[in-house]
Amino acid sequence: MKTNQLRAMVAGLLVTIVSLGTVSAETFTVKGKVTDASNGSGIIACTVQVEGTTRSTLTNVDGEYAIRADKDEKLTFSAAGYEKQTVRVTSNRLNVALSASNQMLQECVVVGYDMQKKASICGSVSIIPRAMESRAYADYTDAEEYNGIVENGFRKVTENPLSTFSIDVDAASYSNMRRYLNRGELPPADAIRTEELVNYFSYNYAQPTGKDPVKITTEAGACPWNEQHRLVRIGLKAKEIPAENLPTSNLVFLIDVSGSMYGPQRLGLVQSSLKLLVNNLRDKDRVAIVVYSGSAGEKLPSTNGSDKQKIREAIDELTAGGSTAGGEGIKLAYKIAKKNFIEGGNNRIILCTDGDFNVGVSSNEGLEKLIEQERKSGVFLTVLGYGMGNYKDSKMQILAEKGNGNHAYIDNVQEANRVLVNEFGATMHTVAKDVKLQIEFNPFQVQAYRLIGYESRLLKDEDFNNDAKDAGEMGAGHTVTAFYEVIPVGVKNDYTGKVDDLKYQKTKPVSVQANGSKELLTIKLRYKAPDGNVSQKIELPFIDHKENKVSSDFRFAAAVAMFGQLLRDSDFKGDATYDKVISLAKASLDNDERGYKREFIRLVETTKGLTE
Repeated sequence: MKTNQLRAMVAGLLVTIVSLGTVSAETFTVKGKVTDASNGSGIIACTVQVEGTTRSTLTNVDGEYAIRADKDEKLTFSAAGYEKQTVRVTSNRLNVALSASNQMLQECVVVGYDMQKKASICGSVSIIPRAMESRAYADYTDAEEYNGIVENGFRKVTENPLSTFSIDVDAASYSNMRRYLNRGELPPADAIRTEELVNYFSYNYAQPTGKDPVKITTEAGACPWNEQHRLVRIGLKAKEIPAENLPTSNLVFLIDVSGSMYGPQRLGLVQSSLKLLVNNLRDKDRVAIVVYSGSAGEKLPSTNGSDKQKIREAIDELTAGGSTAGGEGIKLAYKIAKKNFIEGGNNRIILCTDGDFNVGVSSNEGLEKLIEQERKSGVFLTVLGYGMGNYKDSKMQILAEKGNGNHAYIDNVQEANRVLVNEFGATMHTVAKDVKLQIEFNPFQVQAYRLIGYESRLLKDEDFNNDAKDAGEMGAGHTVTAFYEVIPVGVKNDYTGKVDDLKYQKTKPVSVQANGSKELLTIKLRYKAPDGNVSQKIELPFIDHKENKVSSDFRFAAAVAMFGQLLRDSDFKGDATYDKVISLAKASLDNDERGYKREFIRLVETTKGLTE
């Protein structure tokens, strides 16, 4: 064979080998959708990872994903509550349907050291680890704890012209209520905080334009459950900050990995939730992870947001077991947050727990004292509640209220996406702290009033001007709504009652000097800058022109308030009915891009069915 021919053959062979190598290494941007095999709905926050590599991504709110992968590589799909699935890449389009996890379907009631099948909730009996046997693991036990609520009644303006309270941006009560209704049960009355139901929804209030980070909006109309009364809506809107302009975040994930957090709807849901948040971190943000069960420890030192895979891997490695030293975990989380403190930044602990603390500092009083001391550091606190059956809502409320923070209950991944992605700025970045409201009513226009909700947020009148008194926080873009039911002068009043004359002293009627004002009330608001100690005051009078041309937002919020009173079987629900709630809400469905209002109507219809 001639030399030139041999060279040509070798060259051709090399070209063939290179060509084959190129084909075998063909790279796609693989796109697809991950759905629930039972109903075809998209699965949010499903982890899609190229097997054997650190390349991964999460599905979006519609269950869609995109990832770079070579032909014949394998993609692993894993999501809380679903069986993991691995599929080989053969083209640039790959749709996957995941089946519900047997572990999720087969959670059962633990009684002593035996397991009982509960026909209404379990498909079959599965083996639960021995560590869980003494924990009464089932979702359907009666160990949840809620603070008792004594509902606000009507107050005479001549005796109580001022109403003072701290604002509340939390919405945990709404998603917790939804969890009960989706299980086919009515929630306990004390689980319903009406103001949190109302504040679950965002409203189209005017933006602040001046130096103040908060703007007040007012509106009044006929009260839908008592047409003789007026319903006054006070709305607050915090200034919005574009995501790219938000301060740098120094976050500490404080995660409960005790035995009570075992299961896909507990720790599994925590993991999915936090990975959603991690996916939206900027490179300049930082995250540390602290875990606690019988003791507390640092799982991940403070890590740059650019190293998302390292953070996600630390989250994926978490397992549950043991008792719950929540107080020790809180102390360590604050220590790490202070160690990495960013001046002018967003320094925040994100606590994920069911609140079932049982080791060390665990009483409500002990936790309150601990948090009140730690909040002086300038570190804020976000409390995310998980789990059911042993959920300690009362502890969550204390931690959020006393820790310069907020509280959300995460009942599913969609709620995690709402709180941690869609409303990231509002949840994570405080623009005004210690926000208080004081309303003064005009006795020549109003004979009595009632604040709807906010029972746990009431303040003494003198607390309004006391800058040492703690109050609520507002995040970027947050809206807050408060309703007052007002009995106008001249309307028959069957609510405030009458007290007998005193025997040992003469009771003089309160003398009020008319000033001719047509104002119904005056709103005063105090707030502090996130790093400030001196409050600023805003004041706004309001005249009710007795018109009933209210906004769509007013009608919808009033429907939600009416629903809350029905769930609580309020003494003041008047002629409220579920049909009235549904009708009012259906007439107010504009601005519902994410479908939250329509979901509310479905929940009301479910409740109506449970009560008939």
